[in-house]
Amino acid sequence: MRTRAAAKRHPHHDAPDTAEAFRTLAQLPPGPRRDVLRGEIVEAWLPMAARLAGRFRNRGESYEDLRQVAALGLVKAVDRYDPALGNAFESYAVPTVTGEIKRHFRDHMWTVHVPRRVQDLRNQVRFAVQELSQRAPGRRPTVTEIAAHTDMSEEDARAGLEALESFTALSLDAELPGGEDGHRLGDVLGAPDPALDTVVDREAVRPRLAALPEREQAILYMRFFGDMTQSRIAEQLGVSQMHVSRLISRCCARLREQVLRDAA
Repeated sequence: MRTRAAAKRHPHHDAPDTAEAFRTLAQLPPGPRRDVLRGEIVEAWLPMAARLAGRFRNRGESYEDLRQVAALGLVKAVDRYDPALGNAFESYAVPTVTGEIKRHFRDHMWTVHVPRRVQDLRNQVRFAVQELSQRAPGRRPTVTEIAAHTDMSEEDARAGLEALESFTALSLDAELPGGEDGHRLGDVLGAPDPALDTVVDREAVRPRLAALPEREQAILYMRFFGDMTQSRIAEQLGVSQMHVSRLISRCCARLREQVLRDAA
C-alpha cells in the first residue's frame, strides 16, 4: 500500500512507488538480477507511458504505434534516471516520454521535411483552432483571431495553417475528390510546355534572320514556316533542288554559329 508521502510525491494514479527499486537498481552491477529489476520497473510505469501516448491520439498515427514510442521513451528514462539527485522519477520520465513522442512526429510523420519552427507554429495554430472553435461552434476561426489568440503575427498564423493542412501529402495517383471519371491528381498538374523552347529559339534567331538577304529569308520562310519541300521551292524560284538544299544548309549553319556566339 502506498504511503501518504508517496501519494503526494506521485500525484497521478498510475505512478507507482518505485523509489526503493531505483535505489537498488543503481547499486546493482550489470547482470541478470539487474536486468530483471529493470524490467519490473519499466513494466510498473507502462500505464503512465500509455496515458501520455493517449494525449497524442487522432494526429495521424495509430495508438498502438504511439504506445510503442512511449514505451521506448520510458526505457530511456529508466536507464538515465539517477535517484541520487533526489528528484522523483515521474518528474523526469514525463518530459522524457513526451519528448520521444514529439520527436517521432517530427522525424517520421511529416511526408516532406518541414523546418522545426513551422512545426511549432502548426502546433500552436492547431490548439488555437480547437479552443476558438469551442467558443464559437460551427465557425472556423479567422487568421486574425488565431494570431491574436496565440500572440503571433498573421504571417506566422498563415504559415501554421498551411502546415496544419500539409502534414501528409496525397499520392499523384489519388483520385480527385468528388470525381467519378477516374481522373487522378497527377492528371491536373501542369507541366513545362515544350513549345517554350521553340519560342526562345525563335526570339534568339529573329534579329539574325532579319539580317539575311531577302532571297535567303524567303527560302527559309517557305521551308520552315510554309512547310514547303525543297523541290517546290526550287520550282518557284527557278533554280535546282540541289541549289536550294545548299542554301538552306549554309544559312542554318551560319545562323546557328551566330546565335551560339551571341549566347556566349
